[in-house]
Amino acid sequence: MRTLATTTAICVVSAAALWGQPAAPVKKAAAAPAKAAASAAKPQSVKDLRFPKMKELKLPEITEFTLANGMRVFLLENHELPLVRGYAMVRAGNIFDPADKVGLSDVFGDVMRSGGTKSRTGDELNELLEGIAASVESNIGETSGTLSFNTLKEHTGKVLDVFKDVLVAPEFREDKLDVALTQYRSAILRRNDQAAGIAPREFSRIVYGPDTPWGRQMEIEHIDRIKREDLFAYHQRYFFPSNILLAVQGDFNTAEMRAQLEKLFADWTVKQPPVPALPPVNAKAKPGVYLAEKQDVNQTSFRVGHLGGQLNDKDYPALEVMADILGGGFTSRLVQKVRSDMGLAYNVSAGWSPNYNHPGTFTIGGGTKSESTVDALRAIMGEVERIRTNEVTDEELRIAKESTLNSFVFNFATPSQVLSRLVGYEYHGYPRDFIFSYQKAIAAVTKADVLRVAKQYVKPEEFVVVAVGKPSEMKTPLSALNLPMHKVDLTIPQPKAAAAKADAGSLAKGKQMLAALQEAVGGADKLAAVKDYQHTAQVTVTAMQGVKITQISSVLGNAIRFEQQLPFGKMLIYSDGKGGGWMSGPQGQAPLPPQFAKQTDGELFRLHPRLWLSDRNPDRTINAVGDREVEISDKAGNQIRLTLGADNLPVKAAYRSPDGQQVEATYTNWKDAGAGLKLPHQFEIMQGGKKAAEIAIQEYKLNSGLTEEGLAQKP
Repeated sequence: MRTLATTTAICVVSAAALWGQPAAPVKKAAAAPAKAAASAAKPQSVKDLRFPKMKELKLPEITEFTLANGMRVFLLENHELPLVRGYAMVRAGNIFDPADKVGLSDVFGDVMRSGGTKSRTGDELNELLEGIAASVESNIGETSGTLSFNTLKEHTGKVLDVFKDVLVAPEFREDKLDVALTQYRSAILRRNDQAAGIAPREFSRIVYGPDTPWGRQMEIEHIDRIKREDLFAYHQRYFFPSNILLAVQGDFNTAEMRAQLEKLFADWTVKQPPVPALPPVNAKAKPGVYLAEKQDVNQTSFRVGHLGGQLNDKDYPALEVMADILGGGFTSRLVQKVRSDMGLAYNVSAGWSPNYNHPGTFTIGGGTKSESTVDALRAIMGEVERIRTNEVTDEELRIAKESTLNSFVFNFATPSQVLSRLVGYEYHGYPRDFIFSYQKAIAAVTKADVLRVAKQYVKPEEFVVVAVGKPSEMKTPLSALNLPMHKVDLTIPQPKAAAAKADAGSLAKGKQMLAALQEAVGGADKLAAVKDYQHTAQVTVTAMQGVKITQISSVLGNAIRFEQQLPFGKMLIYSDGKGGGWMSGPQGQAPLPPQFAKQTDGELFRLHPRLWLSDRNPDRTINAVGDREVEISDKAGNQIRLTLGADNLPVKAAYRSPDGQQVEATYTNWKDAGAGLKLPHQFEIMQGGKKAAEIAIQEYKLNSGLTEEGLAQKP
């Protein structure tokens, strides 16, 4: 057993070896008097802590030059580790996305790398880079884009070749584009799952203006419009030498690296007009409380604030100190009041968050129990008013200034951070000595400065208060805050498929075709006699390497229940058809997420017996769109197109999934299903042009006596 003394000895020896000094012998200490030991163990207050003055920050020498093609290059030679890394910073960004294709930059940033180049597919690049422990990654942000690389020194030439290939000649292969579009559709459908994610998103949209480039939101309809040719056009417009800053740091000789880069990019001479200036931020949000109702939570997530300023504003240093005192850490006023004294929130914070090139925000954020929502918000407003009314204390000012200055040093802890920060200054037009002027300005902030900027820049009368929660569980209604009330619509818009042109003739023919289908499956009266429906199916999910799932689907009225036996356990999903429901699995039970409710609505619309009786539903339209094709749609935006065979039985159905993908179902093996009806027993599902699943119906049960209580019963 290792004793404390043994451990201490090892630590001393290790420390001595580290500094190249002989280890001091470990002496056994005499027992100290109890009183002295107790005194030494007495904890100090955080306020008693004092830290030595930071060492002066010195920046390493960076070599800068411009290649013949116009690309500016920044080199930082550093031999600490045998690594070389770098990135191209491109003047682009999602702020330039067309209004009808919001998300184009994000998709581009993903597929630029994953889609490979003219010479290698993305998968081939993965194999090559993983084999040498290297990486090349692409990303497009709000106001800039990057393509980065990271490699061991010995593979620098090979990785730079790949880096240049991706930068100059990305191929955006269709299969990788499809994957990216599917992922973004899924992300959009899941965006309301977590209340903590809704609050900052909606706050930003409201403050910047939901219809402006700074506040708009990606929707499925935007993703559906993005094509491969859009990515090529985007690359052509923004990726040219004079629009790029190239930064490289690591274990190399500067002169040799310069010669290598000059040779590497000598043949890339593309030219384009300069990228336009950023659009102005001029939205004026309506102050007040914006309530986003979410029924499956027992806490309220909130954001409070308004537009802020830029990093180079003259009062930014004082504003940062002010925000730190208000809500920057565990010693801040908001934490002490709302969390420690009142016990209303686990996390609450405030920040004056500027941007380099456009106004940022002043934001107070956190979460609290549903019942204490108004109490927490009132406490926050009280602290805001207090910091705008009276000077902060000497101790608060000292802690905030030291905290700000000490934390800033960590932005320059590594050569990569140093180079990134300085190239960022260059990209946004900031002076090279900005860091030093910032540090001096922080050190010079006074209590009077904090009070002045709080009064001048923090404007409670302009506050936007976004609250995401369950109003019925709030002890005091949000209206008690005496602020204008607004409702946030969290509905995720579904793209509506373009309906085929209809006239009296096509509508009449559509009903005739549907009547022929009804007769082919057993007759309209027998279809109408189906009161409840159930089938058991074996589903082989091709898209998941042939995983097999046993699923029982049960329907009564508008209530629907799915029981799935999956490899990892049993899943149950229930929807009451009114927006309510639940889901249960190995990890427990939860309310039915909105995207699942939307999916069950589509399943009910496409349910065979009732779909084939659409001519009896006044909210549905039946339109012939070809000799053997009939289109059925409803007022809620659901739509399906059926292709009939020579025997008038459906052979194919085409519709859109909730994430906007095109789905085609092929029906075969029609045979008796009971109740005098003929139903398909084999399905093949194609999604996004690829085979997604095979379904084999093992049993149909019609009018088996299902009850609402049975469908809603939890495990």
